[in-house]
Amino acid sequence: MLKIKKIALLTTALALTLLLPSARLHAQAPQAPSNLQAALASDASKLSDKFAGLAGVMAGKYDWKPGAGVRSVGDVFNLIVMENNMLTGVLTNTPAQPGARPAPITEPAKLQEALKTSYANLEKAINALTDSDLKTPVKLFGMDLTKQQAVMLLIGDQHEHLGQSIAYARVNGVVPPWSK
Repeated sequence: MLKIKKIALLTTALALTLLLPSARLHAQAPQAPSNLQAALASDASKLSDKFAGLAGVMAGKYDWKPGAGVRSVGDVFNLIVMENNMLTGVLTNTPAQPGARPAPITEPAKLQEALKTSYANLEKAINALTDSDLKTPVKLFGMDLTKQQAVMLLIGDQHEHLGQSIAYARVNGVVPPWSK
């Protein structure tokens, strides 16, 4: 299992390494961030917009899931909030207490706000990191990582959950807001 997680982390790192420079080549792309922290914070901002948008258009369908034993729409959004809060704690050296898992948020407006707030806090924490901080060792999911690896691991994971959430929306006949 650890080998699979390391492969996923390396794949995410490689993808970011290859994709970030290509953003400068795209005619309509904004200026490339001046450093890794800015690039990662920008990615978190884009994820925030997409998850908040999906949470808005999927309101009323938070209980839907494709089958037994699979996360529901609301479960995925709550997972993102939890991951953002956990990562923010790791980056700011204020990790959550073990077992301190909050109750799931079910009210659409509160969940959308929680997503936005968790991403705003994460962006602030990422932007506050120095180059030296990025190399600081941390523990995440029982793995020894650096802060940079922790950010890249969870941001990569959230891109997978974004794809999952888009699929959930499409199966329910809902068009993601940015596709209209």
